Amino acid sequence: MSAPTRIALLQMTAGVDPGENAAILGEAIARTAGEGAAMLFTPEMSGLLDRDRKRATAHVVDEAANPVLAAVRGAAARHGVWIALGSLAVARSDGRWANRSLLVGPDGALVARYDKLHMFDVDLASGESWRESNAYASGDAVVTVDDTPIGRLGLTVCYDIRFPALFEELGRRNCDAIAIPSAFTVPTGRAHWHLLNRARAVEASAWVIAAAQTGRHADGRETYGHSLVVDPWGEVVLDMGAGPGLGFATMDPARTAEVRAQLPSLANRREIPKSAGS
Repeated sequence: MSAPTRIALLQMTAGVDPGENAAILGEAIARTAGEGAAMLFTPEMSGLLDRDRKRATAHVVDEAANPVLAAVRGAAARHGVWIALGSLAVARSDGRWANRSLLVGPDGALVARYDKLHMFDVDLASGESWRESNAYASGDAVVTVDDTPIGRLGLTVCYDIRFPALFEELGRRNCDAIAIPSAFTVPTGRAHWHLLNRARAVEASAWVIAAAQTGRHADGRETYGHSLVVDPWGEVVLDMGAGPGLGFATMDPARTAEVRAQLPSLANRREIPKSAGS
């Protein structure tokens, strides 16, 4: 990224019908191009959000057979824009599922894929209980992509945001931006969403782009929304609030250079010494 770049974020209320979700994605891609943005970021589980795993099984297919991915790739090629497809549920060859983020180029080609590293296995005080690992297998690699319209991009998904070691590695790789597509619960969103996104941006001295699910979904869950763009100083450039829609922001590489010159934490980083006797 050598010049200011306009990006778009889709905040949506994905449901249990992949066809309906694909239509929303297609409209967002067309509008992204029409508004002169180079890249669209979408939330976690953009193609299917369904906690009923028996019902979802019919739609969780191999990446090559996924109709939502095919539609997104076609739309990207028609409109000539990059798509950071937050994540899709895809079937792996071993029978497990992957929560997979996919980067699609402006020619419709698959540029990169990242499988979510950290599974959301929690019991909240609100009574919500989630066991992502019951169906999904965690990934095993950190993924960064050079030469996107916004420079070097690091890929993460939702619950990954709570694990600073991942973002330390992304900072070590000098990412210009980090995508954090999400479907945050309302209780955890109210408590931690803005705090965590701002902290991750500051730690990595990088832009954070966090497209999020929002509202009441067909499977009964409720998500927090507030898709964010945060600059490397930790300032919120865009907060989309609670409603679905498309938001836009401009990312300026000069801001990144300014922050890194003022606070060169990436250059000053040292390995933490082990304590005696360890």
